[in-house]
Amino acid sequence: MPVIQSEGCPINVETEGRADAPVLMMCNSLGTDLHMWDPQAAAFAKDFRLVRYDRRGHGKSGVPKGPYTMEQLGRDALAVMDALGLRKVNWCGLSMGGMVGQWLGANAPDRLNRLILSNTHSFYPDKAMWDDRIRMAQEKGIPGMVDATMERWFTPEFRERAPDRVAVMRDMFLKTQLDGFLGCCHAVRNMDLRDTHARITAPTLVIVGAKDPATPPAAGEAIQKAIKGAKLASLEAAHISNFEQPHVYIDTVLGFLKA
Repeated sequence: MPVIQSEGCPINVETEGRADAPVLMMCNSLGTDLHMWDPQAAAFAKDFRLVRYDRRGHGKSGVPKGPYTMEQLGRDALAVMDALGLRKVNWCGLSMGGMVGQWLGANAPDRLNRLILSNTHSFYPDKAMWDDRIRMAQEKGIPGMVDATMERWFTPEFRERAPDRVAVMRDMFLKTQLDGFLGCCHAVRNMDLRDTHARITAPTLVIVGAKDPATPPAAGEAIQKAIKGAKLASLEAAHISNFEQPHVYIDTVLGFLKA
């Protein structure tokens, strides 16, 4: 499990699978660490060299004072690729991971083979929503955010059906350090990736959750329409669709990557 330096910030990285296999690099959502991909890791590592990492401010990576920017988070991803000697990767990112993927697709197109943008957005016109979230986190801390977050992340049916699975993500969220959460909130609030989609040339799949209140299907559909040739897949899930529909998620991703 190497630790890679990016602009003075240590980035925790985990790799598995054959060293000579094509690379699949995965990037997680706000308030999670690389283990959010545990439901898919074993299946993906059969066909790919799987690279997962904790975004700055999360997991075992460093937590420098923010605010962060989407460009900075994109450069962190490139630093991981460079340190591992990865010229090109397939990218799968969910929520913030999809935002970083959009930045990479537009600004480092030569580093991507295929691009999967899952449960994500490119621009939030209502900055007040993120201002409120930042203020609430500052006032109540991460524990004060967890209940509302789980309600956004998972459908009521899944929360009732699989409380043990929700508990895994709840614990992951509670371990997030406040400075890292706030730094990334600023990056999401301030991003505007809409005008960059025309520069994305990698074959792209956009995944939406049909019941996602955090990044509604319309947000993903707009991204898909703006990227030439991009495909769209809809899953019966809320925001963290890879946890709510783990097997369908595996089939959807592998079907695109191996087509």
